[in-house]
Amino acid sequence: MNARQRAQELVERMNLPQMMSQLRHDAPAIESLGIPAYNWWNEGLHGAARSGTATVFPQAIGLASLFDPEFISSIASVVSTEQRAKYNLYKAEGDRDIYKGLTVWSPNVNIFRDPRWGRGQETFGEDPYLTERLAVAFIKGLQGEESVLKTASCVKHFAAHSGPEPLRHGFNAVVSKKDLEETYLPAFEAAVKEAMVDAVMGAYSALNGQPCCASSFLMEHKLRGEWGFEGMYISDCWAIRDFHLNHKVTKNEEESAALALKRGCDLACGCEYQSLDKAFQKGLISREEIKQAAVRVMTTRFKLGQFDRATVYDNLGLESLDSEEHALLSYEASCRSLVLLKNDGLLPLRKKDVGTIAVIGPNADSTQALWGNYHGTSSRYVTILEGLREYTQEYARILYSEGSGLTKNKVERLAKEDDRLSEAVFMAKASDVVVLCLGLNETVEGEMHDDGNGGWAGDKDDLRLPLCQRKLLKAVARTGKPIIVVLLSGGSLDPEIEQYSNVRALIQGWYPGQEGGRAIAHLLFGAFSPSGKLPVTFYKAEAVLPAFTDYSLNRRTYRYCDHSDVLYPFGFGLSYASFSFDGLQAKETDEGDVEVAVSVRNTSSIASRTVVQLYLKMEGPDLPPHPVLCGMSSVLLQGGEEKLVHLRIDARRFTAVDTEGIRHTVSGPYTLYAGSSQPDEKSLMLGADKPAVLRCIR
Repeated sequence: MNARQRAQELVERMNLPQMMSQLRHDAPAIESLGIPAYNWWNEGLHGAARSGTATVFPQAIGLASLFDPEFISSIASVVSTEQRAKYNLYKAEGDRDIYKGLTVWSPNVNIFRDPRWGRGQETFGEDPYLTERLAVAFIKGLQGEESVLKTASCVKHFAAHSGPEPLRHGFNAVVSKKDLEETYLPAFEAAVKEAMVDAVMGAYSALNGQPCCASSFLMEHKLRGEWGFEGMYISDCWAIRDFHLNHKVTKNEEESAALALKRGCDLACGCEYQSLDKAFQKGLISREEIKQAAVRVMTTRFKLGQFDRATVYDNLGLESLDSEEHALLSYEASCRSLVLLKNDGLLPLRKKDVGTIAVIGPNADSTQALWGNYHGTSSRYVTILEGLREYTQEYARILYSEGSGLTKNKVERLAKEDDRLSEAVFMAKASDVVVLCLGLNETVEGEMHDDGNGGWAGDKDDLRLPLCQRKLLKAVARTGKPIIVVLLSGGSLDPEIEQYSNVRALIQGWYPGQEGGRAIAHLLFGAFSPSGKLPVTFYKAEAVLPAFTDYSLNRRTYRYCDHSDVLYPFGFGLSYASFSFDGLQAKETDEGDVEVAVSVRNTSSIASRTVVQLYLKMEGPDLPPHPVLCGMSSVLLQGGEEKLVHLRIDARRFTAVDTEGIRHTVSGPYTLYAGSSQPDEKSLMLGADKPAVLRCIR
C-alpha cells in the first residue's frame, strides 16, 4: 500500500475526537493506535532552526544572490540532513517538542515586492522566475530522492503576502488577475506541480476579500483544482482566529474553524481547531470533511516513514550535525552571497598597504547580525571583526570601535548622545583603511511580534540607515581615510555614500550566516573574487515608493520600476575579474523551448565565478516594459579561460498574461541579452560587463 492508502486505513480506525485531535500542530498521541505525539511546527529557512545547535547558512535573500539552483539544493539537503539527525536524537530521548519534527515550514516564496517589508529577507527576491527556480531546487533538496521523504517541505505564504507587517492579521490584498498569474502565483505553482511539495501554508491576510486560509479561489480553484494538489494545507499560526477577530467573515471560533476546514485547510497552527467538536455539534462540518483532513495529515507522516520499522535515514546522528563538511558549505555560501556594489580600485586590499585597519560599527562584532530571522544556533560564529583579526594576525594591527548603537543614540545608558563617535574617529585616524560595518539585524527588521514569535521587528519606515549610523558614517568620513562600507541587512538600504568621496567600496553582506565574518575578510583581501548578484532592486533613499498597501506591480521590481528611482539594479554585482560575452546563439526546439548558447570569457588574470544572466524582451501590450530574467548559470572561470555556456528557455517564458489573468503565447520578434547583469544603462554605468545581444523571431 502507498502512504495515502495506509493513512486511510489508519484513519478508519479512529473515532471522531481522535481524528480532530490530529488536525492541530501539536497533535497528541493516540496510544491505542500506536500513534506517537507529533508537533508539526518546524522551521528550516536557512538551517535547522530553533532547536539548538545547527549549521547556519546565509539568510534566504543572501542565498538568492547566488542565482544557483543546484547549489541551493545542496544547502537544503544539508538542512534536511541535520533536521533528520536532530529528529532521531530527540526522539531517542522521548523529546517530541516544537521545532523537533520533520515537517519543515519553508521555503518562503512570497515576492519581495516592496523594499520596506521586514520579512522580505526570508524570500528569494523580487523576480518570479528566480523565485520559482530556487524554490523548486530548495524543496527537492529538503524532501530528498528516496521513497521516504527526508523532510516534508511546506511552501508559504499562499498567496500575495508581503506586508505591511502590522496590518497582516486583517489586511486585504487587492491584486489584479494579471499580477496574480504573472507575479504572485508562479512559484507556488512550480512548487506544487514540479517540486511536488508536500504542504502549502496559507497567509494571515485576505486576498481580494477572502482570507487566504479559507479562500475558495486559492484553495479550491487554483491549488486543488487547476494544479491538482493532493497534499496538506496548513494555516499560518493563529490565522484562523483572524476570520472572526479581524477579517469579520465569521462570528466566532467554531465558525472560523468550520470555514477553514470546509475550504480545505487540513492542519491548524494554533489552537482554533480545538473548536472543531463544537462546530461539528452545530452541524457546521461533516464527519467526511474531518476524515478527509485527517487522511491528508496522516499521509504525510507515512511519507516520512514515521510508522515504518526502519528508514534509510535512521543512521543519521551527531556525526551529521554541525560538521566540518557542513561548515565548509556554509562558508562557500557566505562567500558567494556577498555582493560588491562599488569598488573604485581599493579592493582587494594588499597586505603591504594596510598595517593598521580600523574595524568600526555596530555590526562589526555582532553575531546577531549574522543570523537573519528563523535561524538555528551555530557553535562557530565568526563576526567581521573576528574574521579580519584571524586573516591579518601576522601582518596587520586591528583597531575596533562599536562607533554607535544599532538604532539607539547612545551605547551606555548614562552617557551623552553619540558616546562612541569620538572613539570611532580616533581609531579611524590611526588606521590605513576603515572597514565600516553598518546596517540592521533581525531585531529591527523582520516579522512583527505576535503569539508565534518572540519580539518586535517589523518593516522599515524608509531606506535610510538609522540616524545614529548616519552620524557615524559622517564622522568617520571626515577623517579622510579610505573607507569600505559593509552593509548587513535583509534588503534594500541606501547608505547615502556618494556624498563622501573617500567611501571607496561598498559590500552588501545580507545576514551572512555563521561564516559571514570570515567570508567578508577573505573577500576584502582577494582570497576569492565576488560573484553575488542582487535578487532585489536597491532604491535611492529619496525615491517616492508606491503605497506599501498597494499590491499593483506598477513601479515595482525591476520589470516595472522607474529606472530613475534605482540605486543598484536587480542582477547587479561587481567582480575583481572582467568577462566578455560573445557568439550568442538560439535555436527553437520542437517543444517550443529555445536552446541558447553563449561564449563567456574571463578577460582578466583573476580566477572568478560569474553568473551568466539571460534576459528576454518581447513586444506586446501585456508584457513588462523591461527585459525579464529567463535563464541563469553560475560559472567558474580561471584567468583567460573561455567556456560555452548552454541555457534553455522553456516555452512558458514566451507568454504574456492579459488583464483577465489569461496566459497566452506571444509570437514575433524578440531580443535576448546574455551578460553578468540585466541589460540596463544603470548597470553598465556602474561597471557591469557588456552583454551579448541577439535578435530573433518566433
